[in-house]
Amino acid sequence: MVNIYEAGPFEGRLEQWPVLAVAGTLEVRLAETEHEVEQAQRLRYSVFYQEMSAIPSPAMREAGRDFDKYDDVCDHLLVVDRAAHDEDGQPLVVGTYRLTREHDAARAGGFYASSEYNIAPMLKGVAPGTKFLELGRSCVLQSYRSRPGSMQLLWKGLMAYVARFDIDLMFGCASLPGTDVEQLSLPLAYLHHFHAMPENLRVKARPELFVDMNRVAKESIEPREALRSLPPLLKGYVRAGCCIGDGAVIDRQFGTTDVFIYFPLSGIDARYKSRFGLVK
Repeated sequence: MVNIYEAGPFEGRLEQWPVLAVAGTLEVRLAETEHEVEQAQRLRYSVFYQEMSAIPSPAMREAGRDFDKYDDVCDHLLVVDRAAHDEDGQPLVVGTYRLTREHDAARAGGFYASSEYNIAPMLKGVAPGTKFLELGRSCVLQSYRSRPGSMQLLWKGLMAYVARFDIDLMFGCASLPGTDVEQLSLPLAYLHHFHAMPENLRVKARPELFVDMNRVAKESIEPREALRSLPPLLKGYVRAGCCIGDGAVIDRQFGTTDVFIYFPLSGIDARYKSRFGLVK
């Protein structure tokens, strides 16, 4: 692996990064060019704004891309189909994850999650020297979601990234579809009662955004049924061992209800460590 850094908007990113995993014609790696980042942004726009109910800004609508200030400072993990091509003749990006380390967040004025949650207790409460990674903007092209390997490759790439940078703790906001919290009572209460963060580190939704997740009594919840009610990505996080912060947040722009995920690498389920090759 060559650790070379380039200047400009990609300063601090690895200029060369090998293919991290392969499944048939699919491969996972980091974006290395502005064009590849724009491919990821176009995929996000297609999924979040055209397929789902997110509301784009006029600039996003005109560009046909989802973007914000974090895109210029973070890393973009890509799943690419070498057998398919975009309108520019480049291999098609069919899956993506946005990965933000602490020094990246500092350049953007703080972590993205801090716009919805008070993350100070977590940042201050963990052991000195803890290395953080914020996860965000994960999506897979609709036609590839049922294709074996797409989401698994994203996870394998994520685990390779975690190992390369010696990450200790992953976190971020994960979404449930819809903004009607009454309809989401079961999954929200299940996460609140069965997967709460450690109290001394517990992240809480900002007071003006806080939505109570304790909407169903714990004894009324059948855990297996509740787990099935979660969207696939959040279900995967829970199965792998993540914990959940206190309070949900309604994201009107994206038409979702967000929860905070806390994911120490030491807490990842052994089955996931084996499946995705995590040796940390």
